[in-house]
Amino acid sequence: MKKWQKLVGGLLLVIVLAAALAYAFRSDLILWAVKNRAQPDIAEQTPDIDWQQGPEQAAAPIGERPPNVVLILADDLGINDISTFGGGVAGGLVPTPNIDRIAAEGVNFTQGYAGNATCSPSRAMLMTGRYATSTGFEFTPTPAQMGRVVGTVSQQIRPDLPPGQFDADADAMRPAYEDQGLPGEEVTLAEMLGESGYHNIHIGKWHLGVSEQVDAMGQGFDESLLMNEGLYLPEDSPDVVNAQLDFDPIDRFLWASQRFAGSFNRSQLFRPGGYLTDWWTEEALEAIEANRNRPFFLYVGHWAPHTPLQATREDYEAVGDIQPHRLRVYAAMIRALDRSVGEILDKLEEEGLADNTVVIFTSDNGGAGYIGLPQVNAPYRGWKLSLFEGGVRVPFMMRWPAGLPAGRTVEQPVTHIDIFRTIASITKAGLPERAIDGVDLLPIASGTGPLLREDEAIYWQSGPYWAVRAGDWKFQIDQKQDKNWLFNLADDPTEQVNLVEQEPQVAARLLDLLEAHHEGRTLLYPSSTSMPVMIDKSLADQYEEGDELIYWAN
Repeated sequence: MKKWQKLVGGLLLVIVLAAALAYAFRSDLILWAVKNRAQPDIAEQTPDIDWQQGPEQAAAPIGERPPNVVLILADDLGINDISTFGGGVAGGLVPTPNIDRIAAEGVNFTQGYAGNATCSPSRAMLMTGRYATSTGFEFTPTPAQMGRVVGTVSQQIRPDLPPGQFDADADAMRPAYEDQGLPGEEVTLAEMLGESGYHNIHIGKWHLGVSEQVDAMGQGFDESLLMNEGLYLPEDSPDVVNAQLDFDPIDRFLWASQRFAGSFNRSQLFRPGGYLTDWWTEEALEAIEANRNRPFFLYVGHWAPHTPLQATREDYEAVGDIQPHRLRVYAAMIRALDRSVGEILDKLEEEGLADNTVVIFTSDNGGAGYIGLPQVNAPYRGWKLSLFEGGVRVPFMMRWPAGLPAGRTVEQPVTHIDIFRTIASITKAGLPERAIDGVDLLPIASGTGPLLREDEAIYWQSGPYWAVRAGDWKFQIDQKQDKNWLFNLADDPTEQVNLVEQEPQVAARLLDLLEAHHEGRTLLYPSSTSMPVMIDKSLADQYEEGDELIYWAN
């Protein structure tokens, strides 16, 4: 063999070996590329947050002014994380006395539902009182090719799961990530209240669009302290304890892609002033004080306890020796979230505002199965990214001492889209001239009247996966699998017995409701991914043939 032939042969062998290694480590290479991509700079100095100051003297006593509104939204909080419902993290080792206080001093809606089983569509419904079938905003904004990246990582680290699907053509049809948002022509809570003279403040997560037309300030908020990146503290901070989830491809993507950064009123990115849950709370207290003499709407969109799992070392030590490690970190995050709620309630008391301030606490959806903690939604089946009760049943509490009785329990089903019309009723703000899908909860919350909802029906959807609850009956259809479920929640609240074959007439009636609800539905942009989600196992468990699952579109 000639020398040049040996050289060519050797070069080809190197190329083949390099290609083989690249394929074997393709997930690591992709995540390395994500972590080292070009990104905007982050200023190291945390600026003083200069909240706009209200008048030095109030125009009228607090009891004669329109009520303030404080909306506190948790992210991926499981209903069993709240001790009000008889649970609490780690078998009740970490109670939530401050969140419980809202229910004890106000109204606890024991069958409260999120607008959807994932964050952005649920937040849009809360902000507008309208279903995705009305707004077209059905899928969470994601950067281009994110579905492909997560799918590639998933195939390598979770070969046990049925493969998901990524549609490159559909992905190319979606707007730029910055423009994937709630349409500017929609009327938000902030815009409605602003028309009635409220000062509107947003703190934390938004996730309804990034561009100026669809960010928080573009949608009616006067001020916005925004979460731009997803770390609670820098990963290497001496004050943080991390829990990385090697079994979850989304978690691996978050650790690779996210940094510690925020902004204020569309400023340059800067380093936040502390652990996000605590720092946002500090700033919420400052915002309350600044606006104590005028009606205000404060929306605190907490990131907790969404992944990446990060807790302060102080909270981690305080919760004690809980196992496994990820549960201890998660418990510490819940402790911080509950403390935040308590500090906000105490500040309202301190400023003399508590009696005439409406405080609402809820979560954007149920707890996530991908954190590998099987009890977060107990006793309900399912997780975030599914329309079983575990994915959509959430804490839903409202306190307003001037207008609502303390310790009242409402057992009728209610949902996030009801918040819009309810706040309009409480504040006497004028409703926008468009169809509002939610109902007014004030009569039933105050005990002065019934809950009136057409067909008693509440709807959810993501792509071809739909669900409806009408009365005690709940029907789900996953059209990708051609599979239906029917449950009588009065007899079977944890959805164990599928009655779709025993009760075909009920199933047909509820399917008719769903089809009528989706008639004329127009999407702002298509879904580009479809991922399998196990119903009865967390992602820490191995999928086995026969395990029940759904396919979630985004």
